Amino acid sequence: MPAIPFWHVDAFAGEPFTGNQAAVMIYDAGFPDDVTMQRIGDENNFAETAFLVPHDGPEADWQLRWFTPTCEIRLCGHATLAAGHVVLTRDGGDSVRFMTRHAGVLTVRRAEQEGAGYEVALPAIPTAPGEFPAAVAGLGATPRVIVRSPDRYNVFLFDDEATVRALSPDMKALAALGDHQFICTAPGHETDVVSRVFVPGAGVDEDSVTGSAHAVLTPFWTDRLGRPEFTAFQASRRGGRLTCRLDGNTAWLGGPCVTIVEGLFRY
Repeated sequence: MPAIPFWHVDAFAGEPFTGNQAAVMIYDAGFPDDVTMQRIGDENNFAETAFLVPHDGPEADWQLRWFTPTCEIRLCGHATLAAGHVVLTRDGGDSVRFMTRHAGVLTVRRAEQEGAGYEVALPAIPTAPGEFPAAVAGLGATPRVIVRSPDRYNVFLFDDEATVRALSPDMKALAALGDHQFICTAPGHETDVVSRVFVPGAGVDEDSVTGSAHAVLTPFWTDRLGRPEFTAFQASRRGGRLTCRLDGNTAWLGGPCVTIVEGLFRY
């Protein structure tokens, strides 16, 4: 029976039981087969489980894959931040690089400001104006602006934070549209930006704090705010705060992490 090092981490969380939960599992001799990783993702029942194996080449330190309870995904920010937290806490150092299948090499580094945790570099995801009437019907509210990316990231801009917080989507209707991410956002009160993110087609009705969504929101909002950085709050039940900064084609997302459980996963 394998015994795999396992961490349960709350990412983008300044204290336990906030932010977004991720499992991090480190393998020394290569990834298990895809069926096993999917079963582990389902067993953990977090938005994502991050699987790490050492990388042989000079361009990265680790290989990284992410599984939700129902599928493998193309990009995950909070589980990458959690993986960086685990590696840097265990092994030391100021930064770590992860080779991914679809998002290239992602870097996690310690934040310069003491107590700020870490920053993860994700590819900034551009969007263009579009329409998505079936999604609007599923969300149950009409946004002022809709922008979309070919990678199924969809941003719905509302006039105020109260509207975003009051959303009560029809999750079955949204899930029927496929593996889309529905990002609902507005100007915030205590932070520059507020959002909620729904991904029912990938097995996550409402995500707690979504790094990939903020890789979309970073270019979206920096353009509207007229400055390269802003503060954000994802208004899920758990909630989480992020700093977002656009540097060329890179979205740097910052926040702390908290280790909740450390042990061995046996199967």
